[in-house]
Amino acid sequence: AIEIVRRPNKATGFVVIARRWVVERTFAWLGRCRRLAKDWEKNIGSSEGWLIVAAIRRATRFIAKHQGKAAAEF
Repeated sequence: AIEIVRRPNKATGFVVIARRWVVERTFAWLGRCRRLAKDWEKNIGSSEGWLIVAAIRRATRFIAKHQGKAAAEF
């Protein structure tokens, strides 16, 4: 489920917004893929495909890193 979190109306300056770091972290991970750093693709289908490839690559690296750990730790 998607939860929309808005900045408080009376906030001035820097305000920590709940769970925003999760989204920013995910975009940073995907941004490490050179192909996604700039939008070179001519159609949305190939852009989406490369995004999926980057997500799969990230997931397989995570699984390989945690291969020896028990499943209960996740």
